[in-house]
Amino acid sequence: MPSLPAVEDLRLVQAISRSGAVGTAARELRISQPSASQRLARLERMCGTKLFERDTRGARPTPAGAELIRRADHILAHLEEVYAATREAAAGHRLVIGTFASLAPILFPILDADLPDLDIQQQVDHGHILVERIAEGTMDAAFIAIADQMTLPRGTIARRVGRDDLVLFQPPGADPPGRGKHPLKDRQIPFSTYDRGFEEIHARLVSHGAVPRQGVTLSTTVAMARRSGHLALVPRSALATELRPGEALTPAPFRYRLTLSLVTTPTPPKPLIQLLPHLRTTLNLT
Repeated sequence: MPSLPAVEDLRLVQAISRSGAVGTAARELRISQPSASQRLARLERMCGTKLFERDTRGARPTPAGAELIRRADHILAHLEEVYAATREAAAGHRLVIGTFASLAPILFPILDADLPDLDIQQQVDHGHILVERIAEGTMDAAFIAIADQMTLPRGTIARRVGRDDLVLFQPPGADPPGRGKHPLKDRQIPFSTYDRGFEEIHARLVSHGAVPRQGVTLSTTVAMARRSGHLALVPRSALATELRPGEALTPAPFRYRLTLSLVTTPTPPKPLIQLLPHLRTTLNLT
């Protein structure tokens, strides 16, 4: 069985990345430069590839090195939390909950208000990474929209929170969609979704005459529509808690449904399970 990387090895690649030089990293870690070079060479042999390009200008990570640095950051960050997390878990008042960037500003304020007795540590990342953290035991739960579009790792299960629909967001001054086969003809339509359906949605907007413009997050897409006075296509939940006076939601010219899921271990946090019906209502899910 191959040996596991030592904490000192991970701290070394972090330090080299941070300082840009093996010698500087060695001084930061209070070891000799030959020792640092030997440790890095041993690590490269274990990985079977070069981790840093080194010359007179310093050391720069290769693609493999960049991946190792990313994983070192992830692993060491969790190690630094071990003792505090263990104490908080013993008290039964701490939950680590993750979600994706678009949903975070909508979801976390609801959880904070409705679970005031819990210390909720918020984490934001892509859905597949959040699920990996649940499987490895460093996260208690994740709200994601791609659970039915991926294979969940062993030791995790998904519960449907609810179904969401794409709707047209209509800011003040924006004309409603037209009639006929091309109700969005020649109209710029910012759009966003929180699953993997961007290409399908783009194609369907084009088929209805629109000029689609993809927003990087739900809040960005809504902001684009408000500033430009255009209609926007977004999940209904994106405006579940912040529809302003004069704004409206109207049915989209085509049907597209999303699924928001809660991913946990087989023994989920009871407060979250109890909150799901209220959360479903608050987010206007079905």
